[in-house]
Amino acid sequence: MNHHTVDTGPGHNRRQWLGAALGTTLASAWPAWAASPPATSATSGGLLTRRIPSSGEALPVVGLGTWITFNVGNDAPALEACTAVVRAFFEAGGRLIDSSPMYGSSQPTIGHALAALQQPQALFSAEKVWVGDAARGAAQIEASRNFWGVPRFDLMQVHNLLGWEGHLPRLFEMKARGRLRYVGISTSEGRRHAELERIMRTQRIDFVQLTLNLLDREAEQRLLPLAQERGIAVLVNRPFRQGDLLNQLARHPLPGWAADIGCDSWAQVALKYVVSHPAVTCAIPATSQVAHLRQNMGAARGRLPDAALRARMARDVAAL
Repeated sequence: MNHHTVDTGPGHNRRQWLGAALGTTLASAWPAWAASPPATSATSGGLLTRRIPSSGEALPVVGLGTWITFNVGNDAPALEACTAVVRAFFEAGGRLIDSSPMYGSSQPTIGHALAALQQPQALFSAEKVWVGDAARGAAQIEASRNFWGVPRFDLMQVHNLLGWEGHLPRLFEMKARGRLRYVGISTSEGRRHAELERIMRTQRIDFVQLTLNLLDREAEQRLLPLAQERGIAVLVNRPFRQGDLLNQLARHPLPGWAADIGCDSWAQVALKYVVSHPAVTCAIPATSQVAHLRQNMGAARGRLPDAALRARMARDVAAL
């Protein structure tokens, strides 16, 4: 399964204020760090963006995932809660929403929200095809499009490399005909990186989706440099390890350097670690709560850590 990041429920305390860090070994003040990498710019509303290498189109560095959190079926209150999250996402300047046929009822939940919001023009729709028989791919993509209620998808990804040899030719053809804008492929949890690397080297894909967080950093060794070399945009799933990372970090006060990059929560620290890598285009945390959505979007503002602070962040979190 391609497990995206999720919230851990209303009882989980994600806010660790800086004052609590006083007197701890990690709370020593660090100097102000360099601003965003040169490839990062900001929207008129202040959100940090990265450009898609194959087109130059800019995307905010934080998007919205829907794994688990939007799988709510026909539960009316839950549908409205998800709609509120999507509304807050667009109000904050967000664009990219990611889903998959694997995610239960997440697709019709997105469609419900988009219809309620009258199809926001800012939407960047990122979907996946997930079927072993490539001959069934076209029907699945069309079903997904109907669930979303969009005229076409911006990005279609082969989910977890399933049947990619058969799917990619169709997706490239759809792109050539203007039936989608970008082609990608996804994996998660560090699996099948060798095969993913071969695809990145041999196929002219626009996007790759993979796992990266403060503890799962294998992608930094080969895949992220390769994405930069090949001009491939990168979406990052599981930046919170499906909530487990935040559960662990919540037991500790924020380090003093968090203030230097404008973070008032571990969620923002975790996201800024991910999106500060110059190869990363957009991280896609999922949530079912508006307050957490707004907190996540806060990671797309202000300073990003430079390479030295990124290394310090990884070391400090590994030591906790």
